[in-house]
Amino acid sequence: MGSIDGEIPAIYFLIISAGFIILSSIQYKNYGKSIETIFLSILAILFLISYFILVFEV
Repeated sequence: MGSIDGEIPAIYFLIISAGFIILSSIQYKNYGKSIETIFLSILAILFLISYFILVFEV
């Protein structure tokens, strides 16, 4: 196993974002539009934006 040395790999943000997208879709299917569904969707968007910021940083 390699050491991270204080740096978070960008792929973690993509994986977590995909997880939040799946969770928010399950939550929406079961309970409809609720505060939890909106919260999970916002988290998915934030992690996806963070992924693109880390990948395309100049």
